[in-house]
Amino acid sequence: MQSTKSDLLVSNHGTIFLLRALTPAGEEWVAEHFPADAMTFGDSMVVEHRYIGDIVDSAVNDGLTVE
Repeated sequence: MQSTKSDLLVSNHGTIFLLRALTPAGEEWVAEHFPADAMTFGDSMVVEHRYIGDIVDSAVNDGLTVE
């Protein structure tokens, strides 16, 4: 059975979400869509809850898979 790896991983932490790139395509997408000075936590982008839906929709519309 073949496993498919998602490009981006979203984790809910209450008032913020963390968005982590899991593949080179995900890393490229994040680099293109987030400013260089965006807030990070480890290897994840910090996203306010009110923006995460639009960000995920944009990534999916660009052909990425999000978990």
